Amino acid sequence: FILGETCSALLLFISIMTMFMSGVVAIFEYDLKKIIALSTLSQLGMMMFSISLGLYELAFFHLLTHALFKALLFLCAGILIHGAGNTQDIRSFGGLSLNFPLVTVGMNLANLSLCGVPFLAGFYSKDLIVELACQYSWGIFVLLMMFICLSLTVLYSVRLTYLSFVGPYGGGTSISVCESDYSLVGPVVILSFTSLVSGPILSWLNFPAPVLIFLPVFLKWGALFFVGVSLLVMLSLQGLTYSYKWGAVSKFSGLMWFLPWLTGQGFSMKTLKNA
Repeated sequence: FILGETCSALLLFISIMTMFMSGVVAIFEYDLKKIIALSTLSQLGMMMFSISLGLYELAFFHLLTHALFKALLFLCAGILIHGAGNTQDIRSFGGLSLNFPLVTVGMNLANLSLCGVPFLAGFYSKDLIVELACQYSWGIFVLLMMFICLSLTVLYSVRLTYLSFVGPYGGGTSISVCESDYSLVGPVVILSFTSLVSGPILSWLNFPAPVLIFLPVFLKWGALFFVGVSLLVMLSLQGLTYSYKWGAVSKFSGLMWFLPWLTGQGFSMKTLKNA
C-alpha cells in the first residue's frame, strides 16, 4: 500500500512537471510541428496525471477525445505547411485566414477543444479530470500547478492562432489551392464535426450513469478563470514575444530545458565523434 502511494505520488510529480515544461517550451517555440508535438506531450501528461489519481477511465476517455481533435490539428497544420511554401516557421505566416478559411475554422475548433472550451470535445474529458482532481487532498501546490498548466495550454494555443491567422503578414509565400483538393478538405470537415459532437457521445458511452461533483464555487470556476486570464495575458504580450528581454528564457526553452542533452544527445554526440 505504501509502495503504491509512493508510485502514485512520483507519477503525479512527473506528469505535472511534464505538462509544465511542455507548456512553457511551446510558448517560445516557432516551429508549427514542434508546437503541436509539445501540445501532445502536455496532454499525455494530463492523462498520466489522471492515472496517478486513480482515474483510469477518465484517462482513456481523454485519450479518445484528444485523438480526434489532435488529428484535426495535425491535418490542418500539414495543409498550412504545404500551402505556405513548405515552411514550418509561424513567423512567416500571418493573415492566413483569408487564403485558408476552412482550415482556419478547423484549426481553431481543434485549438478551442484543446483549451477545454465548454461543449467541445476536449471540455468533457479535461473538465471532468480537473473537477475530480480538485476533490483529492494532494495540497494547494498540486491544484495550483494543475491550473497553471491549463493556462499554459491556452497561452500557446492563442499565440499560435494569432501569429498564423490574425497577426500581420510575415512575408512567406501563400497559396490557397489546397482547399480545392477534396482529399484534404473532406477529412478536415469530418474531423471538425467530430470535434464538436464526440465529447458528449463518448461521455454517454463511457459513463452511462451520471456523476454528481460537489465543489466550492471558487474551484468550480477556477479553470474558466485561468483560461480567461491566460487569453488576456497572451493577447496583451504578443508584442513582447520578440523582445530581447525574452532571449535567455527563449533560448533555454528552445533547448527543451537541456533534457535532450541529458537524456542521450550528449552521449550520442561523443560516440559519433569517436566513430
